[in-house]
Amino acid sequence: MTAIIDYDAGNLRSVEKALAFLGEEVVITREKDIILEAHKVILPGVGAFGEAMAALCHYKLDQVLYEVVERGIPLLGICLGLQLLFDRSEESEGTKGLGILKGEIRKFPQEKGYKIPHMGWNSLTFPQKGRLFSGIKEDSYVYFVHSYYLKAKEKDIVTATSHYGVCIHASVEKENVFACQFHPEKSSKVGLGILKNFINL
Repeated sequence: MTAIIDYDAGNLRSVEKALAFLGEEVVITREKDIILEAHKVILPGVGAFGEAMAALCHYKLDQVLYEVVERGIPLLGICLGLQLLFDRSEESEGTKGLGILKGEIRKFPQEKGYKIPHMGWNSLTFPQKGRLFSGIKEDSYVYFVHSYYLKAKEKDIVTATSHYGVCIHASVEKENVFACQFHPEKSSKVGLGILKNFINL
């Protein structure tokens, strides 16, 4: 069973539908006991970094996520869920992220020809291929919607990159923690393949 964490940050139903399509049992919850009993946990999200961190803390889900990581339960952050796993974001100065992974979330620079937010399909390259990308070809296209991008401190956790005026650390993996800046649930067959790899870990 996979638990999708509900902290009022949206994008839950599309993730649920994608997992159900793959035959996975899914529950959307903020209940600690249910999350810790799950075989996999997903932290999705769209919206603002500061508001999302405040919601996680309000529901005490920050502490639950630390326990998920400590217990070795596979955890997948998607979009804003990826960003929250890191130390800080330029979107919400002074707000601390979860700090489960080291790095910061930066605002895209204003560059001619690059609209912000970055919305659309971009290809992935694999500096080192992580477990999420088993059977996924390099240069496969996935769907992004974001105004801020990850700059991970530890280069060896970066499993996929993309380019949109700057190099985007598009996916990371460290032990039982995985995350994607793009939306696998909106990325057609490639995205379903990534989600299938996660639930099959």
